[in-house]
Amino acid sequence: MESKIPKLGFPGFKILDRYILGKFLATYFFAIAMIIVVVVTFDYVEKIDDFTELKAPFKAIVFDYYLNFIPFFINQFSGLFTFIACIFFTSKMAYQTEIVAMLSGGMSFRRLMWPYFLGALIIASLSLTLNLWLIPMSQQHIVKFEQQYIKKRMNAVYDRHIYRQIEPGTFAYIRGYNESRKQALFFALEHYHSGTMTHSLEAADVKFDPETKRWTAPRYTRREFDSLGVETFSQHRNLDTLINLEVTELGRINELIQTMNISELNQFHDQQQAKGSDSLNIIQVERHARYAYPLSTFILTLIGVSLSSRKVRGGTGLHIGIGTGLCFSYILFNRFFEEFAKSGTMPPGLAVWLPNLIYLVIAFYLYQKAPK
Repeated sequence: MESKIPKLGFPGFKILDRYILGKFLATYFFAIAMIIVVVVTFDYVEKIDDFTELKAPFKAIVFDYYLNFIPFFINQFSGLFTFIACIFFTSKMAYQTEIVAMLSGGMSFRRLMWPYFLGALIIASLSLTLNLWLIPMSQQHIVKFEQQYIKKRMNAVYDRHIYRQIEPGTFAYIRGYNESRKQALFFALEHYHSGTMTHSLEAADVKFDPETKRWTAPRYTRREFDSLGVETFSQHRNLDTLINLEVTELGRINELIQTMNISELNQFHDQQQAKGSDSLNIIQVERHARYAYPLSTFILTLIGVSLSSRKVRGGTGLHIGIGTGLCFSYILFNRFFEEFAKSGTMPPGLAVWLPNLIYLVIAFYLYQKAPK
């Protein structure tokens, strides 16, 4: 069988690099483009009733929603499609004995990996840029659009019951917060000492001023607890209190941090750490994940090339089957350990980076077993 690769001489190495890199990236972007068309079509069919009923403008659907949705989707499945593209292209070369021709011509397997790693560097850099800066910006547009034109997402940014730590020993409870009116049905400010409530302030129909951070209400109640636990309360008029709480902190933490770029996320982390917030684990998981996931591109590429570079009886299908199983197990491990970290069972840094370390070991094992 005639090999389709360029002839191997020293000057031909650069041509060969371009050949592998071009095929790798072309397969990756083609796979991404095809799945985006499918996902956007299904998503549009699912939401067309909301778009029609709530009279969403076509321009807003395309530019405010789907144009911002696509980068999020690309990044979400970038590792998977890097893996699939790598296996599909390499397995095809192995099946056509092109890998054998390269190695027989004097190229080492380590040298063969360089164009793959260059492709992985391009994809990882794109993913890192999306993760740190572009996706948080696009998420803001998506949230705004969904609140206006998707029924199940309307007023879904805020929980019915919001409980936030203002500073060590001081907690704010807000029920039924309405963003458009900047008003809550109920507000309570509780103070604790050694795990026991010492006094609190409660009010209904409270309005919040995001600029001054002041909460106001026509009436409020003070509750005091002495050392024996005896409660006394008094009623007052014209509540006007200032607390260290930003309006952004009222949103659901998981959704809130996804709309922050890396600088804003770091500032938010420092702010919550100073307050002794119980949401630190969630924020730290998000910070580590924004770096860990793009860097996994190199690990998945090494696994993909090492696994699919050997010609086997099952051909490309067997390689893709095994590779997809490994990739999905990697994603499963990621989600699994992240939940442990968010609950405080594991340190966030260890939980997020552990799947990368496990699959790095697998990658080196497969690399040692690859044809040389």
